[in-house]
Order: sequence, then structure tokens, then C-alpha cells
Amino acid sequence: MRASRLFAAALSFALLSTPAFAADTPSFRIAWTIYAGSMPLGYAEETGILDKWGDKYGIDVTAVQMNDYIEAQNQYTAGEFDGVIAITLDALTIPAASGIDSTIAVLLNASNGSDGIVMKGNDKRVEDLDGERVNLVQFSGSHYLLARAFDESGMSERDVTVVNTSDADIIAAFQSPDTQAVVTWKPQLSEIVQQNPDTTILFDSADIPNEITDALLLHTETLNKHPELGHALAGAWYEVMSMLESGHPKRDEVIEHMAESVGTDREGFLKQMATIKFFSPDEAAELVTSDDFATILANISNFAWDKGLLGPSASSPDFVGIAFEDGRVQGDSVFGQYSFKLNIKVLNCNNIVLN
Repeated sequence: MRASRLFAAALSFALLSTPAFAADTPSFRIAWTIYAGSMPLGYAEETGILDKWGDKYGIDVTAVQMNDYIEAQNQYTAGEFDGVIAITLDALTIPAASGIDSTIAVLLNASNGSDGIVMKGNDKRVEDLDGERVNLVQFSGSHYLLARAFDESGMSERDVTVVNTSDADIIAAFQSPDTQAVVTWKPQLSEIVQQNPDTTILFDSADIPNEITDALLLHTETLNKHPELGHALAGAWYEVMSMLESGHPKRDEVIEHMAESVGTDREGFLKQMATIKFFSPDEAAELVTSDDFATILANISNFAWDKGLLGPSASSPDFVGIAFEDGRVQGDSVFGQYSFKLNIKVLNCNNIVLN
């Protein structure tokens, strides 16, 4: 990789427009993994809503469920998928490591307690992790959450032994006598707590609001060539979100369907949903243009630099340049010479009739 690479987060808005239909129907595949915050996409796929929006824009879109979150990111990076649901941290690092130009088309939600550090025993504190093994998906949002917990407690990662563990194996890892703590997200977090009542959640994403956000990530070249892909995905996503609003006649049906897909009951799913902040288009726009979001991106860049995720040519956290719509640049300001970008766009559905 050349040293002159930039991931520019152009925080902008894109109004949905009239689709251009091609003679041959373009086909796209979007990867996602089981998590309450991603279930609207899964529901849209399973109930035909995604097909309906694809037909509206003259394309074929399929949402493919993957069993492993990091594998989904890796396959997206390798070009096996046109899009993936990813947290902002991974959007800035995993595809970028291979020079992939990506666009965050929709900022979906923020974890507000859906990610947590759980330890065996009651009344434990973050300081009790000193000298222990901690299992987590390395370099993921879980790793970032642990780092932020250590920031707040005056500890560092050197005080523990981090064990890289797939999210598919994290529940089994917690049962090992060699493991005292894990960092994970729901539904795995909920299942661990339910199966092991003598545990303590030491720190969770509610302690760092809006720092762990989910986004719909698309290959920029694909989105530029087929903007209708972003429009169809945004339309399907926000239609399902409207169905989850109080008073919608299909709300109970949607919740029951999602609960079954996650592997829980209605009550369990609602508990998971309660720890997720889903953004409307306006809320997403307000967040990404705020000073708070700029600070969050700086925290993420610092974490990525500390963990060596910016590549061997990086000399500081500022190696990642983030360009805002109003012309501000955070990090490296010489972004004109860079060839790889991360663009953050908020697709606005206000001119679409959801039906």
C-alpha cells in the first residue's frame, strides 16, 4: 500500500431520485449477521420488502445472512459482496487495509448497551480484569469497547491477556474455566447473562453513547455506477423501521418474526431492541455533522493507530484524513493526492411513500 492513502468521510446528504432502468437487471448481494440492530434488513429480505424496493428501482438485491461478523467484512473486502453491515470502526479499517474505496450509504443505529464487557462473579469492576484473560473479536467494536473502558478506569490492555475469539464461539468461550470475562454484543451478550446469572456487566456501550454505530457499507464504485442500489436499500430499511413504530398494525407481527430469527421470544427481543438507538434520516444527518461525531471519529482513529490497523505506512493517527461536507478536514489535510476514500452519506427517504 502506498503511504498516500486517505479515507475521506464526506458527510453529505443524497436525496432519493428517480431510478434509471437498464435493459439487464443489475444484481447485488449485501452481507449481514444476526444482531437485533441488523434485523430490519433480514426481515426485508425474508418478507419480500427488499425485492419490492429492488423492483421499484429496476435492480435485484439480496441480503445474505453470514454466521461470522468478521468473515462478512472480509468477504465484502474481497469483493464477494457489494455491501455489508459494519460498525464505523470496521468501515474505516478492514476494507481500507486492502485499499477498498467504500461508502457508508446509511447510518443505521448506535449501540446503547447492546455491546458489553461481562465477567464471572457478582459486584465486579473493570479493575477486577487485572491479570485475567478476556475473550473478544480482536480489533472489532468489542476491542474498542474494552479500550474505552480502560481509558475510563486508568488501566491498559497490558493489564490483561486478550484472546481473539470468533463471535460464533464467544458463548462457549465464556464457559471455559480459563476465561473470566468476554466482550461481545447481543444476542450473545444476552444469552451469556441469561445462562450465567452470577455475572457482572462491567461496562457497556451506553457508557460511550454514539461511539459504536452500525452502517450500511457499499463499494463506492458500485454505488456511483448504481445509485439506485443505495436508494432501494434505504427505502427497504426505513419501511421496516416504520413498521416497528408504536401503533403500526403490523408491529407485533414484525417483532415476533425478528425475535424468532434472533432465537429469542418477544420479551427477549424487545430487551435487545431497547439497547439500540435506531436513527431516522434526520437524526443520522444531525449526528454526522456534529462536533461530537468528529470527536468520536478521532477516538476511533486513535484506537486504529494504537492497534496497527492503519497499515505499515501510517506514522500517526492523523494518517487517516476525514473530510467533512463543510470543508473541514480532520487528520491529514493533503487529501487530494490520496486514492482511497471512505464516504459517509445519509440517504434521505422523506420523498418516498412507504407502502
